[in-house]
Amino acid sequence: MSDLTNKTVGSIRKFFSLRTFFLLISILAQMTFIIGVILWFTEYTAYFYGFSLLLSLIAFLWVMNSKINPAYKIAWIIPIMMLPIFGGLFYLFIGRGKIKRKTAAKMKAYESLTEKALRDERLNTETYLENLALLNTDASIQARYINDYAGYPIYPDHESEYLAIGEKKYDRLIEALEKAEKYIFMEYFIIEEGIMWNRILEILQEKAQNGVDVRLIYDDVGCLFTLPKGYDKKLEAMGIQCTVFNPLRGIISLRLNNRDHRKITVIDGHTGFTGGINLADEYINEIVKFGHWKDTAIMLKGPAVWNLTVMFLTMWDYLRGVEEDFNQFKPNFVDFTKDTIASKDLGRGYVQPFADSPLDNESVGETVYLNLIYKAKKSVYITTPYLIIANEMVTALCAAAKGGVDVRIITPHKWDKRLVHTVTRTYYKTLVENGVKIYEYTPGFMHSKTFVVDGTYGVVGTINMDYRSLYLHFECGVWMVNTPSVQELKSDFLETLKVCQQITKKDFSKERWYTIIKGSILRVFSPIL
Repeated sequence: MSDLTNKTVGSIRKFFSLRTFFLLISILAQMTFIIGVILWFTEYTAYFYGFSLLLSLIAFLWVMNSKINPAYKIAWIIPIMMLPIFGGLFYLFIGRGKIKRKTAAKMKAYESLTEKALRDERLNTETYLENLALLNTDASIQARYINDYAGYPIYPDHESEYLAIGEKKYDRLIEALEKAEKYIFMEYFIIEEGIMWNRILEILQEKAQNGVDVRLIYDDVGCLFTLPKGYDKKLEAMGIQCTVFNPLRGIISLRLNNRDHRKITVIDGHTGFTGGINLADEYINEIVKFGHWKDTAIMLKGPAVWNLTVMFLTMWDYLRGVEEDFNQFKPNFVDFTKDTIASKDLGRGYVQPFADSPLDNESVGETVYLNLIYKAKKSVYITTPYLIIANEMVTALCAAAKGGVDVRIITPHKWDKRLVHTVTRTYYKTLVENGVKIYEYTPGFMHSKTFVVDGTYGVVGTINMDYRSLYLHFECGVWMVNTPSVQELKSDFLETLKVCQQITKKDFSKERWYTIIKGSILRVFSPIL
């Protein structure tokens, strides 16, 4: 039996594992019970029917007057109006995108630790912003927004390296992990046992045994089909501190909507990684799932890594229910700069690692993307696995293209989620007809999430161009201006175009009528997919 067949069989077994089976049965039982109770009551009294209508009306008014994106409103208003008995009830259970107030208040308290830990750096930001404004006003405006509304300061780029493929990130990550002396912090959406994770785990276990503080956060939904239940306990037994984000309990909950989609590694506070790459073998093309897997990351060294460190520690302390002095993890950047950076060119531009969370009404990731598009003068180059965007983003892309900006977007040719890819393709026609150039990555799956604008600005991170990433998930990225990494990012994009297939107006005439109808229906509900 081939390795691929073995992997497929293994995935099927994981899908039907006891944990997954009981979770699905539990959720289905709860939904069946709720529907059964409703139907039972409707047989005996008209009062309950009236109550259901009132509940749906309240849900309708709640949605209409909320601050959520209009497309998200429409996606819920339709089922509420079509199914007045069930619609309002289901919206109350799973429709509200925000975390419960109690949970949000608790995490907000921990976010004050972020503000405290970054206070000194934010004071330095004023000097950096003033210097940046002299060179580039648009860049200083963007950087100030991230500083003021996301709370993460900007730094001169001491050393950043754009990692154009998962294999390269893996090599750099292994090198950095092996050099760890004090601590290793890792936060990932997906982890799966295999060549990549098993090698990393060997290093983590060895480092933990040698006194290095090793901590890991993984998302329970992201790892539902990749890790067994209680895997965190197994890691704890190895000396690796582990915490699971939003553990699944088999109960219908709003928590399922909010996931930790970040991918962060921090080593000793001076070396950090983020980007789209999870810790599973398809990300380094050791196995084939959807053809060749194209993904990217960025490695930072120097003071800017402190932003990533604080992101991790805030999440860690919240999940563990502890409160630490973050400064104990802050390296002496003066010595680091003197030892490793002094001989290098410090006129390398600026980097600004930032986080986005669903705790507030500030969609940082979306605003960063929109600002980049609206400020573009020559080119906007984007890679994204999913293209399910609100009208504001469509308008911005089309307006830029109409104004003569070279707007190009690369999406996957081979999909990982059929319905999501179907919806992605429904956006092609409007964009292409307005001058946006769409390409599909023909060798396989494009999982990279990057922006490069005018060869001057760049973003590498975890933020997809879809509703979940932009509004519901915990995300992160690195915004850059005038760094060597931006040029590397641009070169990689142009090189990738050589193996992409451009979508043209002729392609739309080949679409089947039923495909168009299916796509149109799915697009209405895309914000809640």
